[in-house]
Amino acid sequence: MVATTTQLADFTSAVVGKDGVVSGLILPNSSAHQFDPSAKNLLDVGDAQALVANGAGLEPWLQDLMDAGAFSGDLVVASDGIVLQEGGHDHADEHAGEEAATEEEHAGEEKAAQDPHVWTAPQNAIAMVNNIARGLSDVRPDLADAFEKNAAAYVEKLTLLDTWATEAFASVAPEKRLLITNHDALGYFVDAYGITYVGSIMPSLDDNAEPSAQEIDALIERIKQEGAVAVFSESTLSDKLATTIAREAQVAVYSGDDALYADSLGPEGTDGATYLGATIHNVTVLVTAWGGTVPPLPAGLSS
Repeated sequence: MVATTTQLADFTSAVVGKDGVVSGLILPNSSAHQFDPSAKNLLDVGDAQALVANGAGLEPWLQDLMDAGAFSGDLVVASDGIVLQEGGHDHADEHAGEEAATEEEHAGEEKAAQDPHVWTAPQNAIAMVNNIARGLSDVRPDLADAFEKNAAAYVEKLTLLDTWATEAFASVAPEKRLLITNHDALGYFVDAYGITYVGSIMPSLDDNAEPSAQEIDALIERIKQEGAVAVFSESTLSDKLATTIAREAQVAVYSGDDALYADSLGPEGTDGATYLGATIHNVTVLVTAWGGTVPPLPAGLSS
């Protein structure tokens, strides 16, 4: 089995358990937006019985990859059935008047794009795990019972995770849940937990985008106006701009070991090596920064 992203490799491994080997194409702390397949990736794809992809436009290179690797297995699209959000989030609308005409047109195009970062909300992760289990059961019907059992056990953990995160964010007043990140990667997470997306350094779904000086100045002003207390960098991206913006806005910056996991999980040995660990890390960093109380982990997540 081959999975495109680090999150999907983690989900697929949970479903497969001891009954298969899962290879991930994208390395930890790397982005799907910047993926360039290696010769080994092509060989892995060519040998795979199934290829698990996110879909929703996250992997525009997917068809070329399958063609180059002579993939002849089954494609499992984990985001099937999930209602997609439009990209750009509300902060683009709130300040459209500050943009020049051409920038307004660009923002409109970005908002019309569908946000592929569906996994960031645990409820969506549950849907993805169930999609993966069904898809792999079609590939290996002899293992369908095992896949279903493994998926159910993992879904229990995701449900505990969602409940715990909801409790953690409830300790922070809604008006204090103000998020500024590198790019628009946490839209589903934001909506799941009543967080306000004040803005992003790169107001784009793609982490290759470059903000203009005007966009940076506008973000600094929004941070001051909204009363946000921190800027949160992401693990896959440089924290240089986040640090500069935080300094200019006179707020804290969370980076390095405290950076959020968004586009990718982290390497082995880090808090974000798994989806469960990455989400626990993100919730802990955010709730702590906003002055809330992080509840103890339930037994099903602490082991």
